Amino acid sequence: MKPVSFSYVRPHSLAEALDILTHEPDAKVIAGGQSLIPLMNFRLSRPSVLVDINGLTELTTIEVVHGRLHIGAVVRHQQLHTDATVRACFPALAEAAGEIGHWAIRTRGTIGGSLVHADPAAELPAAMVAAGAELVLQSADGVRRVPADEFFYGYLMTGIGTDEILTAVELPVPTETRFGFAEHARRPGDFALAGAFVEVYAGGDAGAVTWFGVGGRPERRELELPSEGLRRQQVFAEALVDVNAPEDEDEAWYRRRIAQSAAEQAYQRAVAGRGI
Repeated sequence: MKPVSFSYVRPHSLAEALDILTHEPDAKVIAGGQSLIPLMNFRLSRPSVLVDINGLTELTTIEVVHGRLHIGAVVRHQQLHTDATVRACFPALAEAAGEIGHWAIRTRGTIGGSLVHADPAAELPAAMVAAGAELVLQSADGVRRVPADEFFYGYLMTGIGTDEILTAVELPVPTETRFGFAEHARRPGDFALAGAFVEVYAGGDAGAVTWFGVGGRPERRELELPSEGLRRQQVFAEALVDVNAPEDEDEAWYRRRIAQSAAEQAYQRAVAGRGI
């Protein structure tokens, strides 16, 4: 299929892009286009104007500012996977970015696009919730910061306004906690059937799990993490009962079992020093 007719603009500044969004409520921002273009081709999205922000180089930076990892919204997935600063500050994020699609997708897709699209099986929304990130949203009226766990409402639904651009994310750099990541997919490059980020607090007997691919949005739970494996598996299983899974009972059971396995694998990677 083909998209409906639309106009295309490539602004030279963020202010120009925001001005277009203010006056064109049906406009859509595009950078990598890995999520938006398929929706347009199926006519599930019908923007009147595409606002191409690839020329806004201020949205492509990765740096540590006052102990927080600042990542511009137009940073590509492949850059997240390979960047030395990301690997030093948050290796689990770098590892997760390397599991997104295939190389061709990672070199085009952006962190901002993934977060705004909010596919429940995507790695990066869950990574932001797990990390306690803030999303920086800008409109012509100013800037607002939204905690990641308040940004994702449900399947493909977020708290971004039609006149706003996600310009960056900011993550606290872990110092006393350890993170691990794991996911299960049918084939390399497929969306995850389910996955998890596990944060192990100092002391090792407690932490948090953020699941994705189970319900309509990332689900974070603070849990006791017993060192004994069977007890820990029981903790994961009991926590997943509370997660909003698909209505079909067989699929919900299947997703929860995969999510339980992913959480255990992510936990093992965290305590072993992988993805810390």
